[in-house]
Amino acid sequence: KLDRKALPVPDDDAYARTAYEAPQGAVETALAAIWQELLGVERVGRHDHFFELGGHSLLAVRMLAQALGLGMKISASDIFNDPILKDLAPKIKLDPSHHTPGVLPVRTIGSLAPLFFVPTGYGDCSYAFPLVKEMDIDCPVYALPWPPFEGTRRASLEEIATKVTQAIRKVQPRGPYRLAGYSSGAVLAYAIAERLLHLEETVSFIALIDVPLPAASPGMTDTEIALQMIFEPLESLSDEGFEMLRQSAGQSSVKQLLEKAQQIGAVVGGPDLYRDAIMYAQFHQAVHSYQMPSLPVSVYQFYALEHSPSPRPRLPATPHADSPMRGWDRILDAQFIKAVPVPGDHVTMMADPGNRRVLAHHLSAALNNLPTTHPNSNLDVK
Repeated sequence: KLDRKALPVPDDDAYARTAYEAPQGAVETALAAIWQELLGVERVGRHDHFFELGGHSLLAVRMLAQALGLGMKISASDIFNDPILKDLAPKIKLDPSHHTPGVLPVRTIGSLAPLFFVPTGYGDCSYAFPLVKEMDIDCPVYALPWPPFEGTRRASLEEIATKVTQAIRKVQPRGPYRLAGYSSGAVLAYAIAERLLHLEETVSFIALIDVPLPAASPGMTDTEIALQMIFEPLESLSDEGFEMLRQSAGQSSVKQLLEKAQQIGAVVGGPDLYRDAIMYAQFHQAVHSYQMPSLPVSVYQFYALEHSPSPRPRLPATPHADSPMRGWDRILDAQFIKAVPVPGDHVTMMADPGNRRVLAHHLSAALNNLPTTHPNSNLDVK
């Protein structure tokens, strides 16, 4: 049994100031999804501690069973010796017979074409696991982590999409392909669709979950993107502290901004936070530099009915980002965009269990009853 007295006492202040860092890689992402479900928390970051989030020995056993079911080689001692997500993940091996590199199995049964989920703008695709559990579908489902970012080299969104497409085709060599994504990172799903169509494949379904059309080349620096993505949502950071960092961002590198944040006590972080900040910035630069074509596809836009409470400025979006179509009617004919309302705001539509069930119902209905053919191609949308 777990000896709770032997566990380290959590530093609540340090925990509050630890910037959320999304799980990285296949193992961290899959474990985070398991923890999220078992522990009943909205999200799990790579610095989170299984037992400090409410885990205990019985839940640890259930976690082990689910991990083994996904093809992970893990023992009971691993979770007790390394209960922090990023420390536990390197101890785990993936069974090659259960795992395709670059692809995470979310649901392995079903007779129809698979559904592939791309990550959010934070590189996090763990949201797909609890969502899919609520869906009524007859198809396998996979999550697609970001491919590795290669040092300082800047990859275009087209290059990222090409790598992810290669992973998709190892699972499903031929179409029709079905894609989905949540938040700004889902623009990658559209770029993947472009790549698949270029390969003369069929893309029969694209689901965008509250995804605004990105503003064209906003001219933000990596530091400004890091400021908005890491510090804008940090609830423990005062408005005065955020303003101090905002003023510093204009003349600072990403590394200097993080050092400044640590100096004023705004955040606790290390090399991992710097790496993630660079990765977020590179991805969003790629998104905003993407020359988005008008593709012969139909899309669903599952949009949040409520506005997110955020007094601080956010990353630029199109002027129509608050419309039900979230601006996508600027590149696609409106008749080929099905806008579906979902209760909650951008976060709670996925995090709140009731809202997530509504989203899962609408997403299942869309997959099971799709519109007909786009007139500009022989694309069979079903």
